[in-house]
Amino acid sequence: MLLAGKVAIVTGAAQGIGQACAERLAREGAKVVVADVNDELGTKVAEGIKSSGGEAFFHQCDVAERLDVHNLIAAALARYERIDVLVNNAAVLDDKPFLDLEEAEFDRVIRTNLKGSFLCAQAVARQLVKQITEGDGSGSPGAIVNMSSVNAWFGLPDHVAYSVSKGGIAQLTKSMAIALAPYGIRVNAVGPGSIATPMLDEVIKDKAFRTKVLSRTPLGRFGKPEEIAAIVAWLASDEASYVTGTTVYADGGRMPLNYVVPVNE
Repeated sequence: MLLAGKVAIVTGAAQGIGQACAERLAREGAKVVVADVNDELGTKVAEGIKSSGGEAFFHQCDVAERLDVHNLIAAALARYERIDVLVNNAAVLDDKPFLDLEEAEFDRVIRTNLKGSFLCAQAVARQLVKQITEGDGSGSPGAIVNMSSVNAWFGLPDHVAYSVSKGGIAQLTKSMAIALAPYGIRVNAVGPGSIATPMLDEVIKDKAFRTKVLSRTPLGRFGKPEEIAAIVAWLASDEASYVTGTTVYADGGRMPLNYVVPVNE
């Protein structure tokens, strides 16, 4: 198992990619802290992991609230005494055209997606550094995986705040990787394309738009949350021990495409 004995926090883990990450990390041997604002779904994910033989518990957390993040770290340490991995996945989506996007909505998305990622990453990184400086030098320094998006690169006129937040995460990943490299702590990101999640359901509202999305995806299908989780598990593990400061794009071939492809109806 890639993560045997490790302790991992996964934010936004109540559904979609976050749920898949929590479940995959648990199967790889990690003890998982399932963090989300949704108590019902988050508890269900944690219970599902335990019923499958894994180790997990749910902790309610709004990642944009500094006190919530503090309490999340404290809960993880109280239960497992250390932290090894953070998967920064919590995110929300806006859906107004640029000219109609209200300041409050812009702030809401940036607050959760970008500020929340910063707060969680900084809090976990401080704990990782403490473990390194006060420990016996054994074990891995730790790893942080941020959830970016192909929209860190591509612009979306109807999801402006989301695109901006993911661009920020791409830069946050690079800056953190350089800052934490002296400690051996690795920071990377995953940039999913169109993945079959509840968030994608909000975007794909009719058949015509579904066809439009697939026309820019050479592999001709939507990705699965489990496919993203597999990359996250690898980046979090010692198998990726010389990888830091990069974003792995899992997008079905969209990034290198500069034209559209035929779609099988």
